[in-house]
Amino acid sequence: MRIALPKPRSLAAQLFAMQAVLIAVLVVGYALVSHVGDRSQAEDAAGRQATAVALSVADSPSVRESIRTADPSATLQPYALAVVRDTDVDFVTIMDPRGIRWTHPDPDQIGLAFRGHTAAALEGRTFTETYTGTLGPSVRAVTPVLDGDRIVGLVSAGIRVEEISQRAQGQLTALLAAASAALGIGAIGTYVINARLRRHTHGMNASELSRMHDYHQAALHAVREGLLMLDGQYRVALINDGGRELLGVGPEEDVVGRSVAELGLPAALTGALLASAPRVDEVHLTADRVLVVNTSPVSGGEQRGTVVTLRDVTELQSLMGELDSERGFTQALRSQAHEAANRLHTVVSLIELGRAEEAVDFATAELELAQALTDQVVAAVGEPVLAALLLGKTAQANERGVELVVTPDSRLDDGLLPDTLPARDLVTILGNLIDNAVDAALGGMNPRVTVTALTDARAELILRVSDTGPGVDPDHTEAVFQRGFTTKPSGPGGRGLGLALVRQAVSRHGGTLTVTSAQDGGARFEARLPLRTPTAGAGAGRARGGTA
Repeated sequence: MRIALPKPRSLAAQLFAMQAVLIAVLVVGYALVSHVGDRSQAEDAAGRQATAVALSVADSPSVRESIRTADPSATLQPYALAVVRDTDVDFVTIMDPRGIRWTHPDPDQIGLAFRGHTAAALEGRTFTETYTGTLGPSVRAVTPVLDGDRIVGLVSAGIRVEEISQRAQGQLTALLAAASAALGIGAIGTYVINARLRRHTHGMNASELSRMHDYHQAALHAVREGLLMLDGQYRVALINDGGRELLGVGPEEDVVGRSVAELGLPAALTGALLASAPRVDEVHLTADRVLVVNTSPVSGGEQRGTVVTLRDVTELQSLMGELDSERGFTQALRSQAHEAANRLHTVVSLIELGRAEEAVDFATAELELAQALTDQVVAAVGEPVLAALLLGKTAQANERGVELVVTPDSRLDDGLLPDTLPARDLVTILGNLIDNAVDAALGGMNPRVTVTALTDARAELILRVSDTGPGVDPDHTEAVFQRGFTTKPSGPGGRGLGLALVRQAVSRHGGTLTVTSAQDGGARFEARLPLRTPTAGAGAGRARGGTA
């Protein structure tokens, strides 16, 4: 026969039992401690009350004015009796610095010496003591009356020990009643809270909740997308492995509890994370990534925090850029195919008209023009990817009515570029610079874009693109590289991203990117990228590139 083991009690039930016992122990213990310390606490409370009354009387302007009169008791005695009546102290004695009373609950004691210590008060300090005076043992406070920097009198306020004992007895009775009520209310409240907890935990025990937490942590860190949780003060409350990778935060770096502003992120990205309004699919650039950021505030009547998700679209953005270039190339090829068909029809028509020589001359001239453009680009730029890019961009620019020229001093041989400088990054840099220049040159009297690609003696690759457009405002020479900055009419998404991607790629390879005014009045963008030291293999590559 199989014996069924009892199921572990749920977490709510365990908490209820523990809290009920804890409340009972606390209430009973507090009652016992309070009973033992009632007298001391009552005396302390009486001392604080007497001190407050004495200080209030000593600070009263009317008291100082009465002291200056010839007969201070005439006005101070009724004032002191009124204070005793209104503040629940047993006496208020106002005296001169020698201790001669001006006031006393017993008028016969006026003019006699005060029974108690006054030395500390004469030094400018307020103190309390328990002393047996004319009214019996009392807890009293003594404080000086200051007129400027001069002590012109003393004030003593006190409560009789007999009165304090009566108060302590009343407090004990009230404490026992409150303790009983607290125990009952605590038990009821604990039951209600744990009933709700039982619903939220679905009756699971601690081990089951712990197992669920382990699964939650494993799933959280397995997600490749970045997840960042911020508290109400925009401090990092949680960050998963994907978030650390996308934000460039090392696994050993403790960022939990730090403000977002202290993470060293780009200003635009930091501003998005600190914004109170939600952000949806915003594109932001870091040092080497393009991120899509979504933020969602967690609020319930007040700002409690923000949930941030991060997606890496660096590869996607690069592919989109290549797709845009391919789309442009396709449109240029379509237009050229249309033009080629027109030229072919012209050749055929010349042959049909019996003018074969003119047909041959026409066809040869077109071929020589196309071959001359190809030879010019390939002779200047032997690197195949950049050469293909320049040929495609030249055709694309011509279709838009812009002349694209590769300068004669351009010289970039095949095999010169290091493996650490991938062709995709070069396409991003030069392609975006050319697209930006073509857009700027459109609409001018002589739209022209000039491209220079060469290496200098410092083993740097120089990519320089100039245009005949309106140029860049000197005040915008830095802002032009920021994501979202554009002077173009609003259009599809991606505006203001090209130059930001260029700067990102240049910075990733340790280069520099500058913008100045061109000779023709437009803008001149120059990217400088460090290269490796040329080797024998590179020299052979240059020789092959030179004979291409």
